[in-house]
Amino acid sequence: MPTEIRIAAVGDIMMRSKLILAAQLPGDDKKRYSFDGMFEKIAPYLKKADLTIGNLETVFAGTDETANFKRQPRNPKNSYPLFNCPDELGKSLGKAGFDVLITANNHCMDYGIQGLQRTLDVLDRNRIAHTGTSRSFRESKDVLIKNINGIAIGILAYTLGTNSIPVPRNEQWAVNRIQPCKIIHDIRQLKKKTDVVIVCLHFGKEYRLLPDERQKRLVHLLFKHGADIILGSHPHVVQPAEFHNVADIYGVRKKRFVIYSLGNLITTRLKLNDHTKNGVIAQISLRKDDRGKVEIIGARFIPTWVLDPKYQIVPLSETLQDPQEVSEQELTTMRKIYKQVSRRLTIR
Repeated sequence: MPTEIRIAAVGDIMMRSKLILAAQLPGDDKKRYSFDGMFEKIAPYLKKADLTIGNLETVFAGTDETANFKRQPRNPKNSYPLFNCPDELGKSLGKAGFDVLITANNHCMDYGIQGLQRTLDVLDRNRIAHTGTSRSFRESKDVLIKNINGIAIGILAYTLGTNSIPVPRNEQWAVNRIQPCKIIHDIRQLKKKTDVVIVCLHFGKEYRLLPDERQKRLVHLLFKHGADIILGSHPHVVQPAEFHNVADIYGVRKKRFVIYSLGNLITTRLKLNDHTKNGVIAQISLRKDDRGKVEIIGARFIPTWVLDPKYQIVPLSETLQDPQEVSEQELTTMRKIYKQVSRRLTIR
């Protein structure tokens, strides 16, 4: 009997200082936090999926004199912000329905190897699987495979850079970098063990609404070498999604899916760009037939928006239909963004 499953994927989870302060519980001298309310409106969509994936664009480096949640420090080399978040976010992400978090991105080294390692410890405590960074050479050789209703799904993740923060020379294995030869090798090995290979790429240019040629070439290359689904992040805006009917080097022709950027699931507005408050929940449906063949049968999209001042993520369409306590100015912006992102996500 055929089996169908649904994968949900979202973009960048960026906890800037304003969001962390908004999550601090009032009147608590111990500075405890709860991020549950930020995800409350979208949690049903995340939980309903059989597998939910997001990009964790912060670290859990703990609290000491180098990690101040009230003030977001800057990298002295290039003035990029250094992200760190209270451990309570991990608990909230687990409660919201996340099964897998991608940790390979340009902020994964913001607090060095120790911050990277502690982040994975926090995710483990909250029973959230992760891929893209590693605590040891041995762990870097492990592959993430999720078996969902008899469909084996392999998940790989890579980042273009680490904001000029060097990974120690003897620990290069700690962060998966976008190196086409390595990715192709990893896909080849994973295909031996799985029905579906998902590749998560932290790439592209920030704030660009369309993918550049470098992104397109890499996606085409990975499809040719057997990738089935490619999930993009980093531009902080939603970029187009496409189906490609591609024959790979193994002679298998089938429908493959890419979304070049899932946008921001949660952050404050960046660079005065309203598109940065917008993300999307991509819902990708798979079917396994009686012969064991797995195919992508469709994709749907739920655009999201981050409402000020509580920084709650809401489904755009539903909120526009019932805009309780939303200012007319913000509603005008939301309508404009919804119209534009809907056009961008028209599947071709």
